[in-house]
Amino acid sequence: MLEMFFGPRSVAVIGAAREPGKLGYGVLRNIQQHGYRGSIYPINPKAQEILGLRCYPSVLAVSHSIDLAVIVIPNRLVASVLDECGRKGVKGVIVISAGFREAGGDGIKMEKELTSIAKKYGMRMVGPNCLGIIDTVCDLNASFAAGMPDKGGIAFMSQSGALCSSILDWARAEGVGFSRFVSLGNKADVNEIDMLLAWDKDSHSKVIAAYLEGVVDGPRFMETARQVTRSTPVIAIKSGGTAAGSRAVSSHTGTLAGTDAAYDAAFAQCGIIRANSIEDLLDYSVAFARQPLLKSNRIAVVTNAGGPGIMATDACERSGMKLATLSRETVEFLRPNLPPSANVYNPIDVLGDALADRYALAVEAALGDPNVDGVLVILTPQVMTRAEETAEAVGQVSRKFKKPVLGGFMGEVTVRPAIGILRKYGIPNYLYPERAMAAFQAMHYYRQWLERPPQEYPRYNVDQAEVRRIFARTRGENRLSLGEVEAREVFGAYGLAIPQSRLTKTPEEAVLVAEGLGYPVVMKIASPDILHKSDIGAVKVGVADASGVRDAFELITYRATRYMPDADIWGVSVQQMVPKGREVIVGMSRDPQFGPLIMFGMGGIYVEVLKDVVFRVAPVSRQEAMEMVQQIHSFPLLKGVRGEKPADLAAITDAILRVSQLVADFPEIAELDINPLMVHERGAVAVDMRMVIT
Repeated sequence: MLEMFFGPRSVAVIGAAREPGKLGYGVLRNIQQHGYRGSIYPINPKAQEILGLRCYPSVLAVSHSIDLAVIVIPNRLVASVLDECGRKGVKGVIVISAGFREAGGDGIKMEKELTSIAKKYGMRMVGPNCLGIIDTVCDLNASFAAGMPDKGGIAFMSQSGALCSSILDWARAEGVGFSRFVSLGNKADVNEIDMLLAWDKDSHSKVIAAYLEGVVDGPRFMETARQVTRSTPVIAIKSGGTAAGSRAVSSHTGTLAGTDAAYDAAFAQCGIIRANSIEDLLDYSVAFARQPLLKSNRIAVVTNAGGPGIMATDACERSGMKLATLSRETVEFLRPNLPPSANVYNPIDVLGDALADRYALAVEAALGDPNVDGVLVILTPQVMTRAEETAEAVGQVSRKFKKPVLGGFMGEVTVRPAIGILRKYGIPNYLYPERAMAAFQAMHYYRQWLERPPQEYPRYNVDQAEVRRIFARTRGENRLSLGEVEAREVFGAYGLAIPQSRLTKTPEEAVLVAEGLGYPVVMKIASPDILHKSDIGAVKVGVADASGVRDAFELITYRATRYMPDADIWGVSVQQMVPKGREVIVGMSRDPQFGPLIMFGMGGIYVEVLKDVVFRVAPVSRQEAMEMVQQIHSFPLLKGVRGEKPADLAAITDAILRVSQLVADFPEIAELDINPLMVHERGAVAVDMRMVIT
């Protein structure tokens, strides 16, 4: 897939320039000087020859076929030459030219025209407004980046061209290699999904790294990523994560679900490793590209300094990894072969005077231990230290085992040559133990993803026709917010347990209903316009007698009409009092990119204060629903503390799955909350709920 970009037999540069310093000159020179073996056709109607290559007035004047065209001309001229490319039969184009959608105004129209032309001729287009493409497999640098990266196992894509330039410069200094390197630009045609598919099972790419500012099609992106991550690890950083959604929201879920929550959930559900910084992105990518995959989370540390060893131990525990317990055989081997003052347990401290042979002995013992899955080798430069010899010894030992070894050679001037030797053996080096442990953690996360069993998406027997009737009736009354009475009917149709309730119009009717249900009761204002009833005091809990019912009815209706005089008041709902239990919330808001975003957390009035919630994109599998329950910080409260009986976790999972099915079945649901879902030792009851449709 996308062979026209990765391995083209011929490339045309439209806008090739004779003058050094111009973009068209730089792109042509990059293609020519880095070993590209295909045919190169400079296109410039005002030149006969550039850089020793014959020039052509247009692609139509080239007698041979052209696989790829790189366009570097003013934006207003791009559409006409793109049409020429289509007529010529060019398979792929890279539009480096800027001034399109990113510029607004006429730029948006011009970009739409480019997309239309590319579609007309069946061409694939990268850009516009991009840096270009680099492919080290076929030695093609079709970009205006300075220099060519080393060959390596990282396939990288980015929406930011400037970031591409910076990463390439860093990579050249650090000896980090890439297989493919793509600047996506405005993504008018080729996007991140196309790149994932193109690099799936690519023998030249051991890991895919991505800088994303957004995704084009959230559900399709997730579907593709689920497929690709089963064979190739994908690491991504998403910028703009702290920006709150711009649309107005009224539910707790909508308030709490920002852009970052949606991407966290989506990445978790399709096996993408999320990096929180560019440093993380590169740290993780290098580890995956150069080392075998971690089999489990047991790590051994070999160090010549106690402090960094302790730092590594702390980082190991904080990252969810485990400091490996060395086998008795390993300890008994190390004890007589290391100095008496050395620590033969984990971390293995070989002491400050350790030379290469002592390091080699300790690292080989650790790698050979069946209780160890990976080794971090820390070295601090001291008077006796032979950093380069040690790096050589560690590298040779590492090749005897199929376990990942990461370097922690700390410092700069003294250890720089040694780091180069580690690189020769494929061992990434991290200046601080925390970064190395984070890389191990990323590898362990991916291993867990690979071992994840097939997901089960249960379907319940529900009454969809009833929900359609309720929504039609609501729209027929020119409303989008469902009152609690209607919301109860919807959730009831999907099998959630609902307390008995009746809508009453007068205090006397409320008394009759309360006596029929049995005291105590709960009373709430019934209005599609009042979603947060407790905020205005329109809820009364534990009403114990007829007098209390009458008083509550009058007070609730008074407060509702006073604080929200324009609200449509239907009456007062009298509801069966649900026994006290653990209060949780199940909600949904519709993310503009990924669709229905399910929320779970501790509920009640403190949900927006504590914000102890997790998110997943619907549809949610049974395992994902169970993980949501277990991942909140307050999970121990649900399991039961200090003699409390555990809450019914299966009932919570069931409620999440039913809500997931509901919002997947009805895309018109914009947001909803069940707060609280009262969970008991057996069963869970939806006590209060709200819903908004489109």
